[in-house]
Amino acid sequence: MEALFSVILVAHILIGLAVCGLVLMQHGKGADMGAAFGSGASGSLFGATGSANFLSRTTAVLAAVFFVTSLTLAYIASNKPKTSGSVMENAVQSQPLSVPVTKGDQAVENKLAAPASSDSKAKDIPK
Repeated sequence: MEALFSVILVAHILIGLAVCGLVLMQHGKGADMGAAFGSGASGSLFGATGSANFLSRTTAVLAAVFFVTSLTLAYIASNKPKTSGSVMENAVQSQPLSVPVTKGDQAVENKLAAPASSDSKAKDIPK
């Protein structure tokens, strides 16, 4: 599963870079005026209008593939079993149990009735 995740992630990054490059190579709306005054677009590899169709269709296909790889990566990442970390990190922190005080338990009664020590910080709190 890790190998599949890595392959899809590399493909996702490469497709993202390709989409950025294709978007930057496309002509804007103002490029049509420059072509009318003889900028040489008709002598290009794809013809006068062929490059716009080729680049826009390729960008659309790569954008769709980018979308699919995004969803696939999200699905794989959300369904990963949690195997990382140690057993102690996943352990539940237990609270100390409170023991009910009975009449015969002198040690617990003395501890509860003992006054606060003289070095306690309770007297530092203003009243």
